[in-house]
Amino acid sequence: MRASPADLVITGCTVLVHEEHEEHEEHEEHEGHDQDERIGFRTDAAIVVRDRVIESVTTAAEVRDLPAVERIEAHGQVAMPGLINCHTHAPMTVLRGLAEDLPIEEWFNGVVWPVESNLTAADVELGARLACAELIRGGVTCFADHYFHMDTVAAVVAECGLRAHLGEAYFSSQGPEGRERSAEFALRHRGTADGRITTALAPHAPYTVTDADLAATAELARAHGLPVHIHAAENRDQSEAGLARHGRTPVEVLERTGLLDTDLLIAHGTGILERDLPLLARTGGRTAVATAPRGYLRFAWPDTTPVRALRAAGVPVGLATDGAASNNSLDVWESMTLTALVQKSTEGDPRWLTSRQALHHATLQSARAVGLGDSVGSLAPGRRADIVLVDLTGPHTQPVHDLAATLVHSARASDVRTTVVDGRILMRDRVLLTLDLPSVMGELTRRLPALTDRGHGRRIQQYDT
Repeated sequence: MRASPADLVITGCTVLVHEEHEEHEEHEEHEGHDQDERIGFRTDAAIVVRDRVIESVTTAAEVRDLPAVERIEAHGQVAMPGLINCHTHAPMTVLRGLAEDLPIEEWFNGVVWPVESNLTAADVELGARLACAELIRGGVTCFADHYFHMDTVAAVVAECGLRAHLGEAYFSSQGPEGRERSAEFALRHRGTADGRITTALAPHAPYTVTDADLAATAELARAHGLPVHIHAAENRDQSEAGLARHGRTPVEVLERTGLLDTDLLIAHGTGILERDLPLLARTGGRTAVATAPRGYLRFAWPDTTPVRALRAAGVPVGLATDGAASNNSLDVWESMTLTALVQKSTEGDPRWLTSRQALHHATLQSARAVGLGDSVGSLAPGRRADIVLVDLTGPHTQPVHDLAATLVHSARASDVRTTVVDGRILMRDRVLLTLDLPSVMGELTRRLPALTDRGHGRRIQQYDT
């Protein structure tokens, strides 16, 4: 090990590691085998970071005399890959709690889309800053965002130090300009923020974007090497409506328009039917699904994302929260817990979605879902240094009989002590270092009356499955 100072040394912790070979894992996932035995923990360990990447995961004894610019003594803490929020609408934090106890049609048409017609770039900036603060405090180091005024979100990400996968959303009602604006944003911002920002084309959904626009999006994706992030088969009603009206499910629309031949991230997918699974299993690109179970419970949807069937088809499933208007939270820890519990209930099998499987979804599978499986999602030499430290000394996490179960079912977002992205400490000992939260809250309080006005009668779109 080199004697020159490391950029960061974290020592004395327990490190979550993935004990696997990627090529073996990919084969086994396509065969439908679970990976729970591949999550492991190294005790009394250390992580050395240099030039924004992990140089080594070693023992605490090995780094005792290693000089470092920053050093964190992390006894009693677990070092994990930073969590990834695979589908959200970060600026919607400004709508948190505004539309409660409503079916989805009333939620969209009566509250959310009328209020969103008021949004300015300044509102989006406030929402993005609030969201990024919540994400950092909750141990999320990367988020996949699908919204409007995304230049503003990109600027906030660049400033605060997070990693993000960003897409400018569009509807066909905006005309060709919407699709063109989405492509222009994606091309202009990919690889920015020192490489922390990746981008995607972001058509809203098959029920708000025409087949012609979806096909044009697929052509743009192939021409420019861009992925696509879209809502599809969000619930069973959408799939049944598609069959009744057009003889095709939303997933079959994605296949017909060429989107399944792109690198595609599908949000939600609780309406994915058995007839869709063969299409998802033989896509021409990298297809993944993001699941956000709290919102499905909130809207009283009878189904959830068919994680087990998707895993058997070789489709990675990442964890998500959706926006704070439908989820009230950007807490990926909660998404991890709920995914494990809802999957057990749905499948009627307490052995399915074990704690180790849930951690796999929260880390490597989520990284793959947003196209970053080669660079983040595990703590290993050569990976980007996206690391969170979780304090397990609280009474609600003691004693620890099964560390994986403690992380999934006992730990909370508030147990995250330190958040590191690309080797930069964004929060240390629960103190945010890159965002001024009080100023955001003061400005947001002044803006709320105009932001929440619905007396104008406008809405940005009409929800109709």
